[in-house]
Amino acid sequence: MKKQISLFALMAVILSACNNKANDVIVNDDGIVKPKAPKAEGFKRILFMGNNLTEYYVSAPTLFQELCNANNQYMNVQQLVTMGVPLDKVYETNKTEANQNFSNRDKDGNYYDYVVLQESIPISLTNLEKYRSNLKMIVQKIHKNSPDAAIYIYQPAPPVGYTNSNYKDCYDELRRNSLLAMVFINNAGLLRVGDAINDAYEGKNNYNYLINNKDNLRNENNAFYFLNDGGFLQATLLYATIFNQKPIIPRKLLLTTGIEDTDCMRKQEVAKAITNSNALLEIAYSNR
Repeated sequence: MKKQISLFALMAVILSACNNKANDVIVNDDGIVKPKAPKAEGFKRILFMGNNLTEYYVSAPTLFQELCNANNQYMNVQQLVTMGVPLDKVYETNKTEANQNFSNRDKDGNYYDYVVLQESIPISLTNLEKYRSNLKMIVQKIHKNSPDAAIYIYQPAPPVGYTNSNYKDCYDELRRNSLLAMVFINNAGLLRVGDAINDAYEGKNNYNYLINNKDNLRNENNAFYFLNDGGFLQATLLYATIFNQKPIIPRKLLLTTGIEDTDCMRKQEVAKAITNSNALLEIAYSNR
């Protein structure tokens, strides 16, 4: 499937390289641009902006923070998250906090070192113009005091089940639109969540998403939000993408106990809460 859209990847590389002349542009083997992070003094900072895909049953910022702590990567993790809305509404809902964060300064010249921007699926799937304008608006605000921040555009997974006849078309369109939105942002790359989830569904590294007829990556009954396996894959993918290495996985991580209203996130043994952490880690690393 990835080979079928290599033309769009090539377009993305060419356009992004033109937009990133001031940076040492790195291109992955499959043609995806990798942004360059600024040199930080002391702690690095990362900002997550998004909605339910960033945090719902499991929390991408929390899991990423735990991975950083376990691997002695000193990272200050911040988030601006609002459920069920596109990026412009995330900003409006959190405007006071967002403006304060965006106005903060750091002695090394960049308050944020990394930013992950997760647009809503309705926008990223069907409205490329709005997708681009929302990203541009947010990044312009971030660039005032973080001009060299490495921006990661979140590539979502399809909002349908893997066996749905529309899955592959949605996958192609989301990947295409994410690439074509990415190229208009300076020093930006792709956080390939959709690719990693697709590889997991296809059984790469002997991962089996279906156990007892249950999808262990996403909750098919509630907007396909990530369950523990999917959340773990997303967090390890971000770590591998930023640091270009596999994280050491701690024995316990903050994961969900279930999907009911009475369930919550609490520390759980990875070996018990994740069905095949080794396979998912390999999938994450291969999509970095």
